[in-house]
Amino acid sequence: MGSISSLFARKVITAAGDSVDRDALLSSVGLEPSSQTDVAHMISDEVYYDLLERILEQMEHGHELPVRVGPLMLCDNYGALGLAWKAALTLRQSFERVVSYARLWTSVAEYELRPEGQNAYFILHRVGERRLGLRVSNECTLASATSIVRQVSPVQFSPLEVHCKHAGPENKAAHEAYFGCPVIWNSELDALLVSEDDLNRPNLLGDAGITQFLITHLDQEIEKYAAEDTFPDDVRNVIARALSSGVPKASATARQLGISERTLQRRLKSGGLTFQTIVENARSDLARGLLVQSDYSLAEIAFLTGFSEQSAFSRAFKRWSSHTPAKFREKHKPV
Repeated sequence: MGSISSLFARKVITAAGDSVDRDALLSSVGLEPSSQTDVAHMISDEVYYDLLERILEQMEHGHELPVRVGPLMLCDNYGALGLAWKAALTLRQSFERVVSYARLWTSVAEYELRPEGQNAYFILHRVGERRLGLRVSNECTLASATSIVRQVSPVQFSPLEVHCKHAGPENKAAHEAYFGCPVIWNSELDALLVSEDDLNRPNLLGDAGITQFLITHLDQEIEKYAAEDTFPDDVRNVIARALSSGVPKASATARQLGISERTLQRRLKSGGLTFQTIVENARSDLARGLLVQSDYSLAEIAFLTGFSEQSAFSRAFKRWSSHTPAKFREKHKPV
Protein backbone atom coordinates (compact mmCIF):
# COMPACT_ATOMS: atom_id res chain seq x y z
CA MET A 1 0.00 0.00 0.00
CA GLY A 2 1.37 3.39 -0.98
CA SER A 3 0.35 6.84 0.14
CA ILE A 4 -0.18 10.16 -1.59
CA SER A 5 -0.73 13.59 -0.07
CA SER A 6 -4.41 14.42 0.27
CA LEU A 7 -3.49 17.80 -1.27
CA PHE A 8 -3.67 16.18 -4.69
CA ALA A 9 -7.13 14.72 -4.05
CA ARG A 10 -8.45 18.14 -3.12
CA LYS A 11 -6.92 19.73 -6.23
CA VAL A 12 -8.31 17.22 -8.73
CA ILE A 13 -11.77 17.56 -7.22
CA THR A 14 -11.53 21.35 -7.47
CA ALA A 15 -10.33 21.08 -11.08
CA ALA A 16 -13.36 18.96 -12.00
CA GLY A 17 -15.58 21.93 -11.06
CA ASP A 18 -19.34 21.62 -11.25
CA SER A 19 -19.13 18.23 -12.95
CA VAL A 20 -18.84 16.53 -9.56
CA ASP A 21 -20.25 16.67 -6.04
CA ARG A 22 -17.21 18.07 -4.21
CA ASP A 23 -18.26 17.28 -0.66
CA ALA A 24 -19.36 13.74 -1.52
CA LEU A 25 -16.07 13.00 -3.26
CA LEU A 26 -14.00 14.41 -0.40
CA SER A 27 -15.96 12.33 2.09
CA SER A 28 -15.54 9.22 -0.06
CA VAL A 29 -11.76 9.40 0.38
CA GLY A 30 -11.97 10.15 4.11
CA LEU A 31 -11.48 13.93 3.96
CA GLU A 32 -13.67 16.36 5.86
CA PRO A 33 -15.04 18.88 3.31
CA SER A 34 -14.78 21.82 5.72
CA SER A 35 -11.24 21.07 6.93
CA GLN A 36 -8.13 22.90 5.76
CA THR A 37 -5.69 21.39 3.28
CA ASP A 38 -2.83 19.57 5.01
CA VAL A 39 -0.06 18.43 2.65
CA ALA A 40 1.16 15.96 5.31
CA HIS A 41 -2.21 14.18 5.48
CA MET A 42 -1.88 11.06 3.30
CA ILE A 43 -4.42 8.83 1.59
CA SER A 44 -3.91 5.44 -0.04
CA ASP A 45 -2.66 5.50 -3.63
CA GLU A 46 -5.41 3.06 -4.68
CA VAL A 47 -8.06 5.30 -3.11
CA TYR A 48 -6.61 8.25 -5.01
CA TYR A 49 -6.61 6.42 -8.36
CA ASP A 50 -10.21 5.28 -7.74
CA LEU A 51 -11.12 8.91 -7.11
CA LEU A 52 -9.56 10.03 -10.39
CA GLU A 53 -11.41 7.34 -12.31
CA ARG A 54 -14.74 8.31 -10.75
CA ILE A 55 -14.13 11.96 -11.62
CA LEU A 56 -13.31 11.08 -15.22
CA GLU A 57 -16.55 9.12 -15.52
CA GLN A 58 -18.50 12.21 -14.46
CA MET A 59 -16.70 14.85 -16.56
CA GLU A 60 -17.76 15.66 -20.12
CA HIS A 61 -14.17 16.45 -21.16
CA GLY A 62 -12.28 14.27 -18.72
CA HIS A 63 -9.12 14.21 -20.86
CA GLU A 64 -8.64 17.89 -19.93
CA LEU A 65 -8.51 17.20 -16.19
CA PRO A 66 -4.67 17.12 -15.93
CA VAL A 67 -4.23 20.48 -17.65
CA ARG A 68 -6.95 21.94 -15.43
CA VAL A 69 -5.17 20.64 -12.31
CA GLY A 70 -1.78 22.11 -13.28
CA PRO A 71 -2.61 25.83 -12.94
CA LEU A 72 -4.26 25.20 -9.55
CA MET A 73 -1.01 23.96 -8.02
CA LEU A 74 0.93 26.69 -6.23
CA CYS A 75 4.40 26.40 -4.71
CA ASP A 76 3.00 27.43 -1.33
CA ASN A 77 0.55 24.48 -1.41
CA TYR A 78 3.40 21.99 -1.16
CA GLY A 79 4.53 22.83 2.38
CA ALA A 80 8.22 23.19 3.22
CA LEU A 81 9.27 21.44 0.02
CA GLY A 82 7.26 23.92 -2.03
CA LEU A 83 9.03 26.78 -0.25
CA ALA A 84 12.39 25.09 -0.87
CA TRP A 85 11.47 24.82 -4.55
CA LYS A 86 10.74 28.54 -4.65
CA ALA A 87 13.84 29.60 -2.66
CA ALA A 88 16.30 27.48 -4.70
CA LEU A 89 18.76 29.65 -6.61
CA THR A 90 18.14 28.06 -10.02
CA LEU A 91 15.54 25.80 -11.61
CA ARG A 92 18.09 22.97 -11.64
CA GLN A 93 18.30 23.26 -7.85
CA SER A 94 14.50 23.31 -7.60
CA PHE A 95 14.31 20.00 -9.46
CA GLU A 96 17.08 18.58 -7.27
CA ARG A 97 15.07 19.44 -4.14
CA VAL A 98 12.15 17.36 -5.46
CA VAL A 99 14.46 14.49 -6.38
CA SER A 100 15.75 14.42 -2.79
CA TYR A 101 12.57 15.08 -0.81
CA ALA A 102 9.56 13.89 -2.86
CA ARG A 103 8.89 11.27 -0.17
CA LEU A 104 7.25 14.09 1.78
CA TRP A 105 4.46 14.09 -0.85
CA THR A 106 4.12 10.42 -1.72
CA SER A 107 5.57 6.96 -1.15
CA VAL A 108 4.76 5.71 -4.67
CA ALA A 109 6.68 8.13 -6.90
CA GLU A 110 10.32 9.12 -7.24
CA TYR A 111 11.98 11.67 -9.49
CA GLU A 112 15.20 11.78 -11.46
CA LEU A 113 17.07 14.60 -13.19
CA ARG A 114 18.83 12.85 -16.09
CA PRO A 115 21.22 14.74 -18.43
CA GLU A 116 20.29 14.63 -22.11
CA GLY A 117 23.13 16.39 -23.91
CA GLN A 118 23.15 19.95 -22.57
CA ASN A 119 19.53 19.61 -21.48
CA ALA A 120 17.94 17.29 -18.88
CA TYR A 121 14.90 15.11 -18.38
CA PHE A 122 12.92 15.62 -15.18
CA ILE A 123 11.61 12.05 -14.94
CA LEU A 124 8.69 10.74 -12.90
CA HIS A 125 8.97 7.11 -11.75
CA ARG A 126 5.72 5.84 -10.25
CA VAL A 127 5.24 2.28 -9.07
CA GLY A 128 2.00 0.34 -9.40
CA GLU A 129 -0.39 -1.07 -11.98
CA ARG A 130 -0.68 1.36 -14.90
CA ARG A 131 -4.42 1.68 -14.54
CA LEU A 132 -6.30 4.74 -15.80
CA GLY A 133 -6.10 6.55 -12.46
CA LEU A 134 -2.34 6.15 -12.30
CA ARG A 135 -1.86 7.30 -15.89
CA VAL A 136 -3.94 10.40 -15.35
CA SER A 137 -2.14 11.04 -12.08
CA ASN A 138 1.13 11.08 -14.01
CA GLU A 139 -0.28 13.63 -16.44
CA CYS A 140 -1.45 15.76 -13.50
CA THR A 141 2.05 15.59 -11.99
CA LEU A 142 3.74 16.75 -15.20
CA ALA A 143 1.20 19.56 -15.61
CA SER A 144 1.72 20.60 -11.98
CA ALA A 145 5.51 20.57 -12.35
CA THR A 146 5.19 22.83 -15.38
CA SER A 147 2.95 25.18 -13.41
CA ILE A 148 5.30 25.59 -10.46
CA VAL A 149 8.27 26.10 -12.81
CA ARG A 150 6.37 28.97 -14.36
CA GLN A 151 5.84 30.46 -10.90
CA VAL A 152 9.58 30.73 -10.20
CA SER A 153 10.83 31.52 -13.70
CA PRO A 154 11.47 35.18 -14.68
CA VAL A 155 10.57 34.32 -18.29
CA GLN A 156 7.70 32.37 -19.85
CA PHE A 157 8.56 28.69 -19.45
CA SER A 158 7.69 25.77 -21.68
CA PRO A 159 9.46 22.40 -21.67
CA LEU A 160 11.20 21.36 -24.86
CA GLU A 161 9.11 18.18 -24.86
CA VAL A 162 6.66 16.33 -22.61
CA HIS A 163 6.77 12.53 -22.57
CA CYS A 164 4.05 10.10 -21.43
CA LYS A 165 4.40 6.32 -21.48
CA HIS A 166 0.75 5.74 -22.31
CA ALA A 167 -1.34 6.53 -25.36
CA GLY A 168 -2.78 10.02 -25.56
CA PRO A 169 -6.43 11.04 -25.64
CA GLU A 170 -8.23 11.28 -28.94
CA ASN A 171 -8.16 15.07 -28.71
CA LYS A 172 -4.63 16.17 -27.77
CA ALA A 173 -4.99 19.90 -28.41
CA ALA A 174 -5.53 20.88 -24.76
CA HIS A 175 -2.29 19.21 -23.68
CA GLU A 176 -0.15 20.82 -26.37
CA ALA A 177 -1.73 24.22 -25.73
CA TYR A 178 -1.06 23.98 -22.00
CA PHE A 179 2.53 22.73 -22.18
CA GLY A 180 3.43 24.87 -25.20
CA CYS A 181 5.54 22.11 -26.75
CA PRO A 182 5.20 18.70 -28.41
CA VAL A 183 3.69 15.98 -26.19
CA ILE A 184 5.13 12.59 -27.08
CA TRP A 185 2.76 9.73 -26.20
CA ASN A 186 3.72 6.05 -25.94
CA SER A 187 7.17 7.21 -24.90
CA GLU A 188 9.64 5.27 -22.76
CA LEU A 189 9.44 7.97 -20.08
CA ASP A 190 7.02 10.06 -18.08
CA ALA A 191 9.04 13.25 -18.13
CA LEU A 192 9.64 16.88 -19.01
CA LEU A 193 12.63 17.69 -21.21
CA VAL A 194 14.03 21.01 -19.96
CA SER A 195 16.59 23.18 -21.73
CA GLU A 196 19.99 24.03 -20.29
CA ASP A 197 19.10 27.75 -20.34
CA ASP A 198 15.99 27.16 -18.25
CA LEU A 199 17.81 24.85 -15.83
CA ASN A 200 20.53 27.40 -15.10
CA ARG A 201 18.39 30.52 -15.07
CA PRO A 202 18.12 32.17 -11.59
CA ASN A 203 14.75 31.77 -9.92
CA LEU A 204 12.69 34.86 -9.16
CA LEU A 205 12.87 34.45 -5.37
CA GLY A 206 16.04 32.40 -4.96
CA ASP A 207 17.65 32.97 -1.57
CA ALA A 208 20.70 31.07 -0.30
CA GLY A 209 20.00 31.75 3.39
CA ILE A 210 16.37 30.62 3.25
CA THR A 211 17.39 27.60 1.19
CA GLN A 212 19.86 26.45 3.83
CA PHE A 213 17.27 26.83 6.59
CA LEU A 214 14.68 24.86 4.60
CA ILE A 215 17.14 22.08 3.71
CA THR A 216 17.84 21.54 7.40
CA HIS A 217 14.11 21.33 8.07
CA LEU A 218 13.51 18.94 5.14
CA ASP A 219 16.33 16.67 6.31
CA GLN A 220 14.60 16.34 9.68
CA GLU A 221 11.25 15.62 8.04
CA ILE A 222 12.61 12.98 5.67
CA GLU A 223 14.35 11.14 8.54
CA LYS A 224 11.01 10.86 10.29
CA TYR A 225 9.42 9.30 7.20
CA ALA A 226 12.26 6.81 6.85
CA ALA A 227 11.57 5.53 10.35
CA GLU A 228 7.81 5.39 9.83
CA ASP A 229 7.68 3.92 6.32
CA THR A 230 7.23 0.28 7.31
CA PHE A 231 4.94 0.86 10.26
CA PRO A 232 1.64 1.24 8.33
CA ASP A 233 2.40 -1.99 6.48
CA ASP A 234 3.01 -3.76 9.79
CA VAL A 235 -0.34 -2.51 11.09
CA ARG A 236 -2.14 -3.49 7.91
CA ASN A 237 -0.70 -7.00 8.00
CA VAL A 238 -1.93 -7.54 11.54
CA ILE A 239 -5.38 -6.25 10.56
CA ALA A 240 -5.55 -8.38 7.39
CA ARG A 241 -4.74 -11.55 9.34
CA ALA A 242 -7.51 -10.81 11.85
CA LEU A 243 -10.30 -9.84 9.43
CA SER A 244 -11.83 -13.30 9.07
CA SER A 245 -12.70 -13.04 12.77
CA GLY A 246 -14.19 -9.57 12.37
CA VAL A 247 -12.71 -6.10 12.22
CA PRO A 248 -10.05 -5.81 14.93
CA LYS A 249 -10.01 -2.92 17.38
CA ALA A 250 -7.06 -0.56 17.64
CA SER A 251 -6.31 -1.80 21.15
CA ALA A 252 -6.07 -5.44 19.99
CA THR A 253 -3.89 -4.48 17.01
CA ALA A 254 -1.58 -2.50 19.27
CA ARG A 255 -1.18 -5.51 21.59
CA GLN A 256 -0.27 -7.67 18.60
CA LEU A 257 2.46 -5.17 17.71
CA GLY A 258 3.69 -4.94 21.29
CA ILE A 259 2.89 -1.25 21.73
CA SER A 260 0.21 0.81 23.44
CA GLU A 261 -2.90 1.95 21.59
CA ARG A 262 -1.80 5.54 22.18
CA THR A 263 1.56 4.87 20.51
CA LEU A 264 -0.19 3.14 17.61
CA GLN A 265 -2.43 6.15 17.00
CA ARG A 266 0.43 8.62 17.39
CA ARG A 267 2.72 6.84 14.92
CA LEU A 268 -0.05 6.55 12.31
CA LYS A 269 -0.95 10.19 12.76
CA SER A 270 2.68 11.25 12.20
CA GLY A 271 2.41 9.66 8.74
CA GLY A 272 -0.91 11.37 8.02
CA LEU A 273 -2.92 8.18 8.58
CA THR A 274 -5.60 6.95 10.98
CA PHE A 275 -6.36 3.47 12.24
CA GLN A 276 -9.72 3.54 10.46
CA THR A 277 -8.00 4.44 7.17
CA ILE A 278 -5.66 1.46 7.52
CA VAL A 279 -8.61 -0.84 8.28
CA GLU A 280 -10.53 0.34 5.23
CA ASN A 281 -7.48 0.01 2.98
CA ALA A 282 -6.72 -3.48 4.30
CA ARG A 283 -10.28 -4.63 3.67
CA SER A 284 -10.35 -3.01 0.23
CA ASP A 285 -6.98 -4.45 -0.85
CA LEU A 286 -7.85 -7.93 0.44
CA ALA A 287 -11.23 -7.89 -1.28
CA ARG A 288 -9.73 -6.79 -4.60
CA GLY A 289 -7.12 -9.53 -4.43
CA LEU A 290 -9.62 -12.24 -3.58
CA LEU A 291 -12.04 -11.15 -6.30
CA VAL A 292 -9.37 -11.26 -8.99
CA GLN A 293 -7.11 -14.08 -7.82
CA SER A 294 -9.49 -16.60 -6.20
CA ASP A 295 -12.70 -18.44 -6.92
CA TYR A 296 -14.25 -17.68 -3.55
CA SER A 297 -17.91 -16.73 -3.67
CA LEU A 298 -18.90 -13.17 -2.82
CA ALA A 299 -20.34 -14.41 0.48
CA GLU A 300 -17.03 -16.06 1.36
CA ILE A 301 -15.06 -12.92 0.44
CA ALA A 302 -17.44 -10.83 2.55
CA PHE A 303 -16.69 -13.11 5.51
CA LEU A 304 -12.91 -13.06 4.90
CA THR A 305 -12.87 -9.27 4.84
CA GLY A 306 -14.73 -8.92 8.11
CA PHE A 307 -18.33 -8.42 7.01
CA SER A 308 -21.18 -10.35 8.61
CA GLU A 309 -23.46 -9.86 5.57
CA GLN A 310 -22.78 -9.88 1.83
CA SER A 311 -25.01 -6.85 1.32
CA ALA A 312 -22.84 -4.74 3.66
CA PHE A 313 -19.73 -5.93 1.82
CA SER A 314 -21.24 -4.98 -1.54
CA ARG A 315 -22.11 -1.48 -0.35
CA ALA A 316 -18.62 -0.95 1.07
CA PHE A 317 -16.93 -2.27 -2.06
CA LYS A 318 -19.01 0.03 -4.25
CA ARG A 319 -17.84 2.92 -2.08
CA TRP A 320 -14.18 1.85 -2.40
CA SER A 321 -14.08 1.21 -6.14
CA SER A 322 -17.31 2.60 -7.66
CA HIS A 323 -18.05 -0.96 -8.92
CA THR A 324 -20.03 -3.80 -7.44
CA PRO A 325 -17.87 -6.80 -6.46
CA ALA A 326 -19.30 -8.85 -9.33
CA LYS A 327 -18.61 -6.13 -11.88
CA PHE A 328 -15.09 -5.62 -10.53
CA ARG A 329 -14.37 -9.37 -10.78
CA GLU A 330 -15.75 -9.46 -14.33
CA LYS A 331 -13.59 -6.48 -15.34
CA HIS A 332 -10.29 -7.60 -13.77
CA LYS A 333 -10.39 -11.40 -13.73
CA PRO A 334 -7.54 -12.84 -15.86
CA VAL A 335 -8.76 -14.54 -19.02
